[in-house]
Amino acid sequence: MSDQSSDAPSSNIGLIGAILSPVFLGLAPIFGKLAFLGGSDPFTVAAVRTVVATALLWIIYVLFWRRYLYIFPAGLLGCVAIGVVNGIGSLFYYSGLYRLDASLTQILNVTYLVFVVLLINLSGQRNIRQLLPGFFLAAIGVILVLAGISGQIDWLSIGLIMGNAILFAGTVVLSQRVLYEMPAPTLALYVLTTMAAVVVIARIIYRVEWIPQSTEATWAMIALGGSTALARLTLFMGVKGLGGLQTALLSIFELAITLVLTLLLLHEQLSALQWIGVLLLVATVFVLRYRPRKPMVASLP
Repeated sequence: MSDQSSDAPSSNIGLIGAILSPVFLGLAPIFGKLAFLGGSDPFTVAAVRTVVATALLWIIYVLFWRRYLYIFPAGLLGCVAIGVVNGIGSLFYYSGLYRLDASLTQILNVTYLVFVVLLINLSGQRNIRQLLPGFFLAAIGVILVLAGISGQIDWLSIGLIMGNAILFAGTVVLSQRVLYEMPAPTLALYVLTTMAAVVVIARIIYRVEWIPQSTEATWAMIALGGSTALARLTLFMGVKGLGGLQTALLSIFELAITLVLTLLLLHEQLSALQWIGVLLLVATVFVLRYRPRKPMVASLP
């Protein structure tokens, strides 16, 4: 009874995290695009938002959550590995977002859930052949979305977003392993701290001097930092409580949030062909969730 009672709160917290995570992840392209419209550049946006998110978490933890500051050496190495992967991916993401519409960026980026399923099942948890229909739907969906682009296709930016999708999938899968021995808030803190170091170094290499930012860009980056902190906390809560696969599959809702906000705030619209592609990507989630029942084997008398 004690084991079951202890698992219940963890599952409930994980479900809350998995539901809230898409909300905060879905805000990223909106605030990022607003920062670009305010005159900022991709590396500055990636650096400032991560530093703001990290600073917010350190302040909250020192004041209220000191118990989550402790981390053992092996766990710290795991956080560093995840943070490096996620940090490089964020540089890819904002570089791609800078040149693409926010809606198109998020549609391509949400394919990370397909890569999560692939990475998890490569470890032997499920027969890969059972996943082929889902992968096929996702591929057709992406093709239709790209076919609906008016004008010349920016393949470099598309490649950067898909690269981030792969790296973010790696973040989810790696975090599931590290979270076996670590609370989600601790993981979020040290992963974001490592990410901040990675993107700040990249920003310094890109341009040493600080460029004055407009008021619009500054507020957008601060808001982006706050949503990033909440996104990582809720994401790792979801992975801790529900597992990487279920958390990733629930992330399809971030696409709906982004598409609604890009329409209302950025006035971006998808073509009919792209909407069909989006529907196929949503259908992919249900196909990947399906698990055929194992055939009943009668016992010998």
